[in-house]
Amino acid sequence: MAKNKDVRVTITLECTNNCAQNNEKKKLGVSRYTTQKNRRNTPTRLELKKFCSYCNKHTIHKEIKK
Repeated sequence: MAKNKDVRVTITLECTNNCAQNNEKKKLGVSRYTTQKNRRNTPTRLELKKFCSYCNKHTIHKEIKK
């Protein structure tokens, strides 16, 4: 039997804005999304513009290591 490498992997996207360090907001935390990507089509780290509930605006979310 041949080894089957996972082509589609589950990744985590994290907000790049400093939501946790912003003292003006009442909510403190980090916005994270989980999604899947195809390793063959996108070998580099993924960056998507998603809504951050802590910043209350659309910000860039980058792929993080697990």
